[in-house]
Amino acid sequence: MRVLGVDPGLTRCGLGVVESGPGRSVRMVAVGVVRTPPSDEPQERLLTLQIEIDSWLAEHRPDAVAVERVFAKANIKGIMGTAQASAVPMLAAARLGLPLALHTPTEVKAAVTGNGRADKAQVTSMITRILALETAPRPADAADALALAVCHLWRGQADARLFAAAQGNALQRAAEAAAQAPRNRLEELHAAHSGRRPTQTGAQIATRRRSGQ
Repeated sequence: MRVLGVDPGLTRCGLGVVESGPGRSVRMVAVGVVRTPPSDEPQERLLTLQIEIDSWLAEHRPDAVAVERVFAKANIKGIMGTAQASAVPMLAAARLGLPLALHTPTEVKAAVTGNGRADKAQVTSMITRILALETAPRPADAADALALAVCHLWRGQADARLFAAAQGNALQRAAEAAAQAPRNRLEELHAAHSGRRPTQTGAQIATRRRSGQ
């Protein structure tokens, strides 16, 4: 599976494509940063970002897109630009019918470092080790984009394992119920043959009492 991770921003938008391998192994496919001049009009900056993201999607053909979930901060002007930038990859994924996931910074940090409160330097260091890179991705936006992609791949594997375990438990319960059914039927036939009623469960007795039987 291949994931495009996007660390949204108008001034710098990190992009990273990561591919999963056997087990939890992952491999970097591409990484980069889209920069737009603050002197440009917002719509021009968003258009530049859209063109670059569309180009990445066409070139690397990811199976899913992971974007950092935006949270309100004290800097309202800054968060507005980030929110506007985050809409670009979300719309791009929707146009192509690609699965989209939003991961919080805490989720990403916990996934790649084991600590949801890790700083950017720790995230960069760990993502360099996880992807076996010769040099650390710079700036931090690039490392964050790769971390988003890795987080999505690993969380998806964990969700799949939980789903498989839930299915296994359901199948086991169904098999146990199926095995018990013939035994219950045999007890009923034996009781009928001996001229006595089969033993009732507590639930059956309660039901009969409520119905007045």
